[in-house]
Amino acid sequence: MALFESAQKEHSGEQTIEDIVMDLIATHIMAVFEQNPELESDVRFQLLKDADAVVADLNEVLAGVWRYYPTNQQIRFLEEYIGLVKNLFDTAISSY
Repeated sequence: MALFESAQKEHSGEQTIEDIVMDLIATHIMAVFEQNPELESDVRFQLLKDADAVVADLNEVLAGVWRYYPTNQQIRFLEEYIGLVKNLFDTAISSY
């Protein structure tokens, strides 16, 4: 992923790629739960497991830069990517 080759190792006072991914996933999962209050606890638990798997996959792909500080372009990519993951969750829930 060439986009992430320019991540910065030095502390810039901002969040790391890991921090951003975790915050975005948490925000989107909370939105899914708020939009679907009728979800049973086993479905919620499965969604949390799936979200953890997304984080683990991103960690694996971005392992070399996981604790680096992202550029604005990298943040936008992560926002779009995780937004698409939320859309997949929404679609799965609607067919549940």
